[in-house]
Amino acid sequence: MQTLTIYLKSITEVKEFVRIVNDFPYEVDLVSGRYTVDAKSIMGIFSLDLSRPIVVEIHSVGATDLIALLAPFALQ
Repeated sequence: MQTLTIYLKSITEVKEFVRIVNDFPYEVDLVSGRYTVDAKSIMGIFSLDLSRPIVVEIHSVGATDLIALLAPFALQ
């Protein structure tokens, strides 16, 4: 599993994030506090507190292609 911390600032960014993640076969979750949702579910993402950073958990070993596409959302 690989993790990445992201911040989604707008509805447009949430839609773009879901579009990117849905293009890959990997299981991807978002974790915010004690809540975990499917990253491919736009409704699930909107149930999270988007004012705080969110951890992306990619359940795959070699997901460098997905991580590269999610780089604009990553915290540095």
